Amino acid sequence: MRAVHFGAGNIGRGFIGLLLSRSGYTICFVDVNEKVVSLLRQRGSYTVSLATESHDTMVVNGVSAINGHDVEQVIHKIASADLVTTAVGVNLLGAIADVIARGIELRVNSLSGPLQVIACENAINASSLLKKQVYARLTDEVRSKADQIVFFADTAVDRIVPVQSHADPLEVTVEPFYEWLIDRTAMPSGAVEIKGAGYVDHLESYIERKLFTVNTGHCCAAYLGHLNGYTTIHETMANQEISTQVREVLEETGTLLIKKHGLNLQEHTLYIQKIMDRFRNAYLSDGVVRVGRSPIRKLSPNDRLVLPALQAYHLGIEPYHLSRVIAAALLFDYNQDEESVQIQERIKTQGIHQAASQITKIPVGHPVHSLIVHHYEALTHKV
Repeated sequence: MRAVHFGAGNIGRGFIGLLLSRSGYTICFVDVNEKVVSLLRQRGSYTVSLATESHDTMVVNGVSAINGHDVEQVIHKIASADLVTTAVGVNLLGAIADVIARGIELRVNSLSGPLQVIACENAINASSLLKKQVYARLTDEVRSKADQIVFFADTAVDRIVPVQSHADPLEVTVEPFYEWLIDRTAMPSGAVEIKGAGYVDHLESYIERKLFTVNTGHCCAAYLGHLNGYTTIHETMANQEISTQVREVLEETGTLLIKKHGLNLQEHTLYIQKIMDRFRNAYLSDGVVRVGRSPIRKLSPNDRLVLPALQAYHLGIEPYHLSRVIAAALLFDYNQDEESVQIQERIKTQGIHQAASQITKIPVGHPVHSLIVHHYEALTHKV
């Protein structure tokens, strides 16, 4: 079985590539980092280590790589693959949609078999988003053919992979925990399942459970930690006051998830505890700046903070603790992050009311907007 994976970064190698290799796929990575591409070509393997005391390692074999600028090579690889996966960041899906579209066009015209496409991004329904962008580049005739043999399956992925530095540029360290859930209903008949991945019929609840617990909780720790002078997530979580605030947020999103999706209270409480324990893993040494970067994206209406806050409000749940973290994100002042600089400039020139509204898209005067401003002012005075 042949897989083409876009993104040879830490997530691509340490999570997606590892599981695909265990499932018997030969993997061709597509990336624009020439150093990484060259090393993958030379070696055909790399090492994954676990962020544990024993630091167990695994070797991933049977890999190759193509520079993303070698478009014709990528197109032909897609045309002959069984699976295409991505881990490039949801904002970059549009950048790879054209080459995927051209690969699909070549594939359908050569009468090849089924192709699965799974976008493994931190976003809701990323594969559906990628499909929309790919199909916009296809003719009606090719779309009709693609509908018969190309299957875009949405997914929820979860594994913390921090920024790291190794003597070997290909080695990657990952946390022991992972979860990869795939929408079974979007798979082709008779498709080989990926070992270690789970297949579910109703993915939305799992996607939101992960996004509103792992991603929401992670950036809570980052923004509150940065505000209090911490540099890593596990140091931040050792502060009992901040740890309590993170739990309060996750209990708030948990109330939303239980009310919206009918999750089991006891099971979700245990899930929250598991996530909190992951954030405390000292062997990950994940930086608050890395987790908090791109705050405008994280404060967008369909992401991990504003989306659950508004959903909670519409279900009659006051997002008091979520609003505090949104305020902390607006106070994320890091001059090496372009989005952080933009936020601070907007607040300086427009004031917090207008700036918060423009960034979150929550109108001035909305009860959630008022909560955010309340917390912003309280946190500003505290700092």
